Amino acid sequence: MKTKWFFLGLTGMVAAGFAAFYAIFSLPSQPQIALISPSNEAFSQYCVEKASNGKLDDNGQLNLLVWNIYKQNRGNWQQSLQSYARNKHLVLLQESRLTLELKNWLKSQRWYAYQVDAFEIFDTSVGVLNLSHTPPQKACAYIELEPWLRLPKSALYTTYPLSNGQLLAVINIHAVNFTYGTQEYQKQFDTLMDLVDKHSGPIIVAGDFNSWNDARIVVVEQAFNQLGLIEANYSPDNRTQFITGHALDHVFYRGLNFVRAEAPISDASDHNPIEAYFELIDVDRPQP
Repeated sequence: MKTKWFFLGLTGMVAAGFAAFYAIFSLPSQPQIALISPSNEAFSQYCVEKASNGKLDDNGQLNLLVWNIYKQNRGNWQQSLQSYARNKHLVLLQESRLTLELKNWLKSQRWYAYQVDAFEIFDTSVGVLNLSHTPPQKACAYIELEPWLRLPKSALYTTYPLSNGQLLAVINIHAVNFTYGTQEYQKQFDTLMDLVDKHSGPIIVAGDFNSWNDARIVVVEQAFNQLGLIEANYSPDNRTQFITGHALDHVFYRGLNFVRAEAPISDASDHNPIEAYFELIDVDRPQP
């Protein structure tokens, strides 16, 4: 009799746990994108394509911010984001929570914002977020389900016109984290690398890679070596590390002149940001 009541109680606890989970979190049936412009808000399914007459860079200068913003759980997130995003042409955020406060800030700064709706917490979208003052020509959302937590990690593939006539392909990634082995991790990277495999122009792949062990580093290095991508050199390098000593956040690039990158210390998130600076290659000038 005691065994019966034990299993009934255990079943009740599991059911209550699932009920609580789905009361807090909701998952979209397919990847979708939240779009925030200075004058409008909308949702779009999977991919968005539109003509863009603007240029992402400023006279050949391309300044980048990459930051896991920790769902804006720290009180000074807005002040810090305002500071780090100043003079940046492209901002790639991970764990962005599309709150009213964030949306108001985006509109006040006149950003074009594209966020993958990976999942929702109390009806508020969470995922990777791209900010630019020129909208992308194309934006496509991708999600990969965490096998343990059952919450998706997200990535956003975008293309932006540049002043030298090229098209920049960008992948903003928040990689799968809690797995046994690297199968799901490898699958996520394979999907994203296929997107840029045939892209002939410059490429940036950046974000929170959750690269906390040697096996994951091997997956990343093999994927990017095949595409000829190079990792930025960070100085100072205060990127957030796992207890294994591996950095979690990265910026890889191809087809751009690298100027410098730094990872300052911040208390506005559980990750430190990366600021990277590039120059466009003059496509009319022969390269050495």
